Amino acid sequence: MAPNSELHVRYCVLSEEGVAITVIVVKFGIGILDLYSELKELVPEYQERVKKLKKDHGSIELGKITVDMVLGGMRGMTALVWLGSAVDPDEGIRFRGMSIPECQKKLPGAFPGGEPLPEAVLWLLLTGKIPNKEQVDSLAQELRSRATIPDYAYKAIDALPVSAHPMTQFTTGVMALQVQSEFQKAYEGGIAKARYWEPTYEDTMNLIARLPAIAAYIYRRKYKDGKIIPLDDSLDYGANYAHMLGFDDPEMLEFMRLYISIHSDHEGGNVSSHTAHLVASPLSDPYLAFAAALNGLAGPLHGLANQEVLRWIRSIVAEFGTPNISTEQLADYINKTLSKGQVVPGYGHGVLRQTDPRYTCQREFALKHLPNDPLFQLVSKIKEVVPPILTKLGKVKNPWPNVDAHSGVLLNYYGLTEENYYTVLFGVSRSFGVGPQLIWDRALGMPLERPKSVTLEKLEQLCAKSS
Repeated sequence: MAPNSELHVRYCVLSEEGVAITVIVVKFGIGILDLYSELKELVPEYQERVKKLKKDHGSIELGKITVDMVLGGMRGMTALVWLGSAVDPDEGIRFRGMSIPECQKKLPGAFPGGEPLPEAVLWLLLTGKIPNKEQVDSLAQELRSRATIPDYAYKAIDALPVSAHPMTQFTTGVMALQVQSEFQKAYEGGIAKARYWEPTYEDTMNLIARLPAIAAYIYRRKYKDGKIIPLDDSLDYGANYAHMLGFDDPEMLEFMRLYISIHSDHEGGNVSSHTAHLVASPLSDPYLAFAAALNGLAGPLHGLANQEVLRWIRSIVAEFGTPNISTEQLADYINKTLSKGQVVPGYGHGVLRQTDPRYTCQREFALKHLPNDPLFQLVSKIKEVVPPILTKLGKVKNPWPNVDAHSGVLLNYYGLTEENYYTVLFGVSRSFGVGPQLIWDRALGMPLERPKSVTLEKLEQLCAKSS
């Protein structure tokens, strides 16, 4: 067999409990390169680690809970395990210990020096291992093989008015896909608890594979001619999503790869990720959990923020009739925004205390591909003006730009100008972080989540006793 030749063999294996486990085995000369087998080898090791933590260190305290935490959205509480990523206040996101620049350097791209392929990020988040190009290609083929959408999912979306927000349509599509949940079938069939992760893997991979087609259908239905652009079997996940939306500019395909990769995960405490974990904890299947996550993502303080940023930038252009304004004019406009009790969208973060590295890598992409774009230049100027103003207020812990401050301008440049749709892009991306964690939640036997609440009167009594 030639070094670059390949043989794809599709197996549908029945486990002891009758669960259908689809495995795409890809042979490149020697070696078997499927994600399921890689994961299956890791599960016992991780199970032993959790068992040891419970047995040897179960009573160790991880910190104190303050009234500010209880009344402040539980910020700063260490309350759950999330394998895929962690956010350091100063360094930003790390995917399985790797920074974004490290991921850009070490993970395979569509071409040498290209942005990480989303399939590579998915492999990394699920296994903690850096995949090679052959493994990434095998995963891409597996996802394409799972991407068929049942007609009733489209019909469920069509039952909504075209005017419905794209996120409403997206959640509806995901819920329609739930009809085919392998986990639900397996649970009703009496599968052993130790095997819960297997049908969860099936649901997760099917869900991730089908999201781009559902999301693209919504875009085409709402903003274009409604015609479905079929999946291209020669393209990777990110490029196929852009293609099905109707974009084939190589730069747009490359940006979509970057966009999905950097929006994939942001530890487990954010609203969408935590929602998925919470809803899945009573053994709701991945479709139900992810649909709930999307509803959290749709909030203005979470995923909807990226559309708010572009609207705000456009309002600046409308105010002055041009994006080419002075820093003084920009500062006056920002101060007017703040004086109205409004926030500057795209700035600040619940955890970060420095510029979001997801902003930085998008800026680097823009400097490389669209340095003279007027809106990009305005975004750069906003970054110069906003932090000093917010710092002077004295009430802002993080005056620096976050991931939402940049993405809209890049999407707008490549022709995806409908900002109401941007949160759907975020939702497709977030499945890459949420999905793997749901698999590990079941593999590690994570229990039903049930924190303790207190009444306001009880909280006052506790404070009175301590004072």
